[in-house]
Amino acid sequence: MITNKIIPSIWQLSALLIILICSGTTFGWKSKEDASDKAELKESAMGAEDQKRYSTWMADSEIKRNPEGWTLDFNEKPKWEYTHGLIMTSMEKVHEETGDEKYLDYIKNFADFMVEEDGDIKTYKKSDYNIDRVQGGRFLIGLYEETDKEKYRLAIEELRDQMREHPRTSEGGFWHKKIYPYQMWLDGLYMGSTFLARYAEEFDEPKLFDDVANQFYLIDKYTYTEDTGLYHHAWDESKEQRWSDPETGLSSNYWGRSIGWLSMAVVDVLDYMPEDHPKRDELVEIAQKIADGIVRYQDEDTGVWYQVLDQGNREGNYLEASASSMYAYFLLKGVDEGYLDQKYREDGIEAYEGIVEQFIRKDDDGGISLTDINGVAGLGGDPYRDGSYDYYVNEIIRDNDPKGVGPFILASLEYEDLEQE
Repeated sequence: MITNKIIPSIWQLSALLIILICSGTTFGWKSKEDASDKAELKESAMGAEDQKRYSTWMADSEIKRNPEGWTLDFNEKPKWEYTHGLIMTSMEKVHEETGDEKYLDYIKNFADFMVEEDGDIKTYKKSDYNIDRVQGGRFLIGLYEETDKEKYRLAIEELRDQMREHPRTSEGGFWHKKIYPYQMWLDGLYMGSTFLARYAEEFDEPKLFDDVANQFYLIDKYTYTEDTGLYHHAWDESKEQRWSDPETGLSSNYWGRSIGWLSMAVVDVLDYMPEDHPKRDELVEIAQKIADGIVRYQDEDTGVWYQVLDQGNREGNYLEASASSMYAYFLLKGVDEGYLDQKYREDGIEAYEGIVEQFIRKDDDGGISLTDINGVAGLGGDPYRDGSYDYYVNEIIRDNDPKGVGPFILASLEYEDLEQE
């Protein structure tokens, strides 16, 4: 009698399992109509045996590639640069998520190598007034919170002091660099404002939030084009640069990563902007404008974006990993934090899964790489960069450039949070 009761219950459970599998029910995914498509895409991208958290897989791969943090960005000698700050920020987030001390140790080792006991930062020169250099201080604020180490605070204050004296446009917008007078670039919002907003919160300088908000206001005022829904890479108040339109001062093209920097900047600054700040809603509106613009140009077949956003069908253009990773991070975080409408959630998921399928390569050493990253793009300088379409599509393309790896880690963390809901 006991045997007869057991056998039917086993058959019943088996039948139920078959029904669940056939109906597309999944475990560990947030329930939605395309869940089976998501699982299928992930399997096809890396193979069913490789189902790991891409955030830690990429972070571990990057540490293996660059055990000494100063070698990031293909450096042969130490340099204080925003790319290092970006990777250290992504490692900080991985540490917060996992609690694994190896990521904190990696950050500490880099910081202790680059920051002297008196707070001096190797290779940093304040008088250059280069806003890129400030981004490196953002992770230092977190490291100071973690360790209370005085030399980190001194280094942070040196970077803050640069921004007190940093040259500005007539309306208070930070120049991108001293050597690029009267120019605001979208990149600069990520380089300067994310540091300043975190500084304002940590060191209780509330008036600084007004300055941060003004940077976004000016970029939105001068670089946004309603017809396309996109932001131009840069604006020259003096209208003297060869790359700038003589009437508007705008550069001529919509470079993917420049809008990516802006998109990450706005959602990250909102982490620190007080809920009752009078300009907070304006930043949320800018985030919504960015989202509305970029999804118009999301490639239907792959879910990712082109190097020059609005010219995907033009010869020479290519699907680019860093901008795509930035947009995936922006969309997923923006929805999660309530800045963006829920309709953008699926765009973010499609983007992230497209990145995994399109750009992630499994390497022989067991690590992974991110491919098809635009190595660099800028304006002016020597040799002169004219901001033309041909310029943007002919700059170097790299694997594992930190400008792609960092945002991919951050996007992975956002995506993995969805899986746990």
